[in-house]
Amino acid sequence: MTFVVTSNCERCRFTDCVEVCPVDCFHGDQTMLYIDPEECIDCGACVPECPVEAIYDESELPEELFPWQSINAKRAASLPVIMEKGEPYPGAEQRKKELGFST
Repeated sequence: MTFVVTSNCERCRFTDCVEVCPVDCFHGDQTMLYIDPEECIDCGACVPECPVEAIYDESELPEELFPWQSINAKRAASLPVIMEKGEPYPGAEQRKKELGFST
């Protein structure tokens, strides 16, 4: 099993999850983060840290989000590791509000 970052992270890229990851399995581009399934140790520490509930245990991934498993694997392999909390995507707080999460 592994954890999967899904579409709620797009245009948010909050990095609270990165700080608690013991194995540095998060990779990122300018708009979101991805989990490398080869590095993830399935600890789940990242899940409660995500302010937009974008991270799922793959065994609990809703069917409509299944494509994110392969997206994470593919994108993580070609992107740099993100090991420190950084600035979220510009407009992330507005996107968070649009997704129905309080700011």
